[in-house]
Amino acid sequence: MDSRHILLLFLLPLFTLNLSAQGISDDISLREEISRYGQARITIAFPGTGKMNDLAQFVSVSSVRGKSVEIVLTPLTIDWFISQQFDFAIIERPDSKSVITAADLNQAMEWESYPSYTQYDSIMRSFANTYPALCLLDTIGTSIYGKLILVLKISDNVTEDEDEPETFYSSSIHGDETGGFILMLRLADYLLKNYSTNSRARNLVDNLELWINPLANPDGTYRTGNKISSPVRANANGYDLNRNFPDPSTSPTRQKETLDMVKFMREHNFVISANFHSGEEVVNYPWDRWSRLHADNDWFYNVSRKYADTVHLHAASGYMDYLENGVTNGYDWYAIYGGRQDFMTYELHGREVTIELHNSYVTPSGQLDLLWQYNWRSLLGYLDNALYGIHGKVENAVTGDPVTAKVFIKGHDKDSSHVYSEKLDGSFVRLLAPGFWDLEFTAFGYLETAVNDVVVVDGQKTEIIVEMEPILNPVDTIATPVLILYPNPSDEYLRVVLPSRQIGIINVRIITSLGYKVAEYTEQTIEGCPLIINVKGLAAGAYTLVLTNSVTKFSDKSRFVVVR
Repeated sequence: MDSRHILLLFLLPLFTLNLSAQGISDDISLREEISRYGQARITIAFPGTGKMNDLAQFVSVSSVRGKSVEIVLTPLTIDWFISQQFDFAIIERPDSKSVITAADLNQAMEWESYPSYTQYDSIMRSFANTYPALCLLDTIGTSIYGKLILVLKISDNVTEDEDEPETFYSSSIHGDETGGFILMLRLADYLLKNYSTNSRARNLVDNLELWINPLANPDGTYRTGNKISSPVRANANGYDLNRNFPDPSTSPTRQKETLDMVKFMREHNFVISANFHSGEEVVNYPWDRWSRLHADNDWFYNVSRKYADTVHLHAASGYMDYLENGVTNGYDWYAIYGGRQDFMTYELHGREVTIELHNSYVTPSGQLDLLWQYNWRSLLGYLDNALYGIHGKVENAVTGDPVTAKVFIKGHDKDSSHVYSEKLDGSFVRLLAPGFWDLEFTAFGYLETAVNDVVVVDGQKTEIIVEMEPILNPVDTIATPVLILYPNPSDEYLRVVLPSRQIGIINVRIITSLGYKVAEYTEQTIEGCPLIINVKGLAAGAYTLVLTNSVTKFSDKSRFVVVR
């Protein structure tokens, strides 16, 4: 018996809420629902937090409402679910008549109906064709059935890879959560049409690289053909794509859509991102899989709070007030594993939230305009955050070349919350809550560099340039008959250019001006590389450095000064 079967047998009593089996007719009804519509939405009683966390690894939990858990079953998960003998109720499907397909492209671009798949493809192409200086159409990959997973890049100088923060909006990774699909199309339309006349739109387009993927799961949305009819949550293979990303806790079969999306995201350095869902009305921030808080939990809560609060100013009473008045920590709601939000934030060092736009999974066509009116200001406001925080460049102090460095805050960063500067231009963005921050920069071939008391102000950008001292620079490689020490005086590190007789294993001694030895150790030196002496622990004053080759016994000495 393999380990998976052993695990299932072990967990069987864990998930059994009622030892009496469901009636055969209930199981048949459930299978018929899945056979006819591709999925079944059901509810079960909340089994407790611990059991919920285990349950989430076997089936796709779509929501937890008080004492009720909503689950989406597919052909992939139905057998396991029935074997657990849960008491369940099938949720009635929404009226498909509420989904109106646009008669033509012009009607589709009025944003109050749903496009056919071919109309969607045409809309995306029309953006790039109509605004070639601002918009570029790209393809993230293809679905199981070969549908294109399209993405727009919107920016001034769109064909260039500029030194600007990258942002990413993506919707409908769950194919039957459709409101965000139209909102993303309409957002692209808004930015492009208003670039010349609206200062806010122009500011975003001029200073960011905006990537928008309106439809991440076309096979789920257009399951039955060219029109949206009976869309499903999962992809064509029955996998929930938002449970399919790399995760320390799970290792499901990676789907083509997931592999393509991961490749695309790794090719970019998205500073901030969001993925859009429906089924509730709440902004969900990391972590989804851990009870512990993200290092930047205050920042995440603040940007989520601003999104929801801005919505409240422009929406009908009762919209987006779920959980903490429209905001929740993911794990506090319910745990999921393999989610894109945590992957983006943990593995790619980005900052992503999940925005649930509508209580209805499939937003009726007649409510699409309201959804836009409620959310468009918040959509812009969330992107604004990429313009704030600490924006810096890391450079070689000698040559001015860009440096790829780790940007870390000691005593604060954990769980991959640090960021890295870009390889091509040395730029980085660190999004932080207001305050004073001490940054540490480390890079291969460079001395560690600290920049302290960097101020972060809410809604403002702080710009810094960081110069890192290379371990090797021109003076390090010159031939010299004597020791060369620099910088001298020094307050942190002393670099020692060595004569050839001090290459190999050497004895290092540091002696005070009064003749007291304060340090002695053995070091391996390499030709062409300076010896680095850490003088941070020495008191201010004059010292003598004595180096002795352990083989030849030749000694060299030179004086240096430590300042404080």
